[in-house]
Amino acid sequence: MNAPAVHSLAPQPCRIGRVLPESHDTFTLELHAGDGHNGVAFRPGQFNMLYVFGVGEVPISVSGDPARPDLLVHTTREVGAVTQAMRRLRKGNAIGVRGPFGRPWPIERATGRDVVLVAGGIGLAPLRPVLYEIKAHRKDFGTVTLLYGTRSPEDMLFRRELQRWSAADGIEVFVTVDRAIGAWPGHVGVVTALIPEASFDPLNAVALVCGPEVMMRFAADGLRQRGVRQDAIYVSMERNMRCAVGFCGHCQFGPSFVCKDGPVFAYEEVKRLLELREI
Repeated sequence: MNAPAVHSLAPQPCRIGRVLPESHDTFTLELHAGDGHNGVAFRPGQFNMLYVFGVGEVPISVSGDPARPDLLVHTTREVGAVTQAMRRLRKGNAIGVRGPFGRPWPIERATGRDVVLVAGGIGLAPLRPVLYEIKAHRKDFGTVTLLYGTRSPEDMLFRRELQRWSAADGIEVFVTVDRAIGAWPGHVGVVTALIPEASFDPLNAVALVCGPEVMMRFAADGLRQRGVRQDAIYVSMERNMRCAVGFCGHCQFGPSFVCKDGPVFAYEEVKRLLELREI
């Protein structure tokens, strides 16, 4: 096996532009490439390794616009020492970036077809670049539907964009919450319950699903019951990635390594593994 390129192992410094709160435990980092760099080109669904100097690094999907390689955007939840340190960063601080890595969403397969995006919680972040890409080439796609489930109205990500996608960009948006708080006027329940309500053509649709693994399994089942072909369903398996180049083995998932063979997989590739416990 050939050694990976040096740039894939050595983090490149970027500067923090903004740290934007999304909810009580979720935030977005906007990064600017360092001097002499034109940015980091990526495809929707790919991820970067972000390194907080002196603390460690974590894999985080790129959640920004693929047309803006000069502005790297990552949305993550504060769940450990590294992401806690990230949230304390301020404008002008440096952070290391490796990437992008991984297999992206197969947007080319959706050209001329309806597109269904099913997101659970933080899973909306890796799907956000798909929506940017679709907006930029809206005439190339049929009906576009976003089904988004979150814990509560306060946990909802990208609120203004959800409204704009629905009102101005010709995207059908459904949002549901696990528990309603206050005067929530929308759906209450699991995101899979929204699948029968959407107006896509199941025989001519491509579905992209990202969220907790149990949610993705039930979403795939719901899509298949609606009539979506199994080979037209894709999921993002963002789990246990550490090195990003398939060396450490932490993200091995059956015969595959999520970091280099994914994180996006055809549902057919991982269906059997998703149904097994403790893998």
